[in-house]
Amino acid sequence: MPDDTRTADRIEIADLFARLANLLDEHRHEDAHTVYSDDVVVHSPRGDLHGLGEVTALLRRSRVEGERTQHVHGDVLVSVDGDRAEATANQIVYFHRDGGPPHRTSGLRVAGTAVRTPAGWRFGDMRITLAWAQEG
Repeated sequence: MPDDTRTADRIEIADLFARLANLLDEHRHEDAHTVYSDDVVVHSPRGDLHGLGEVTALLRRSRVEGERTQHVHGDVLVSVDGDRAEATANQIVYFHRDGGPPHRTSGLRVAGTAVRTPAGWRFGDMRITLAWAQEG
């Protein structure tokens, strides 16, 4: 695979983290298909989810009226192998109400397998591990 193709793939996969953060923060749960494959499996502290329908349903149920989030990803690493890639990132999530400071913050480690689909790269598997949480 040419280096420019591999670089473009790595950038698109890294962008998945930013697109995921935006759709979570903007409560655009119906856009989950733009970052997850139809048969995605998500392992998180809340349990395992199988398929886009279960992921979307959990996102809708998890919304707390009046609460907003800001998801920030860093230390993104991507290793491409053909039509699959391993990707990891650190994630900090700030929970706040409009205009107020965060009332809860958490740090997570996010790791997943991205797969090339006809619509572009999507997470096919994601493992979310809570590293720490702070109230107040």
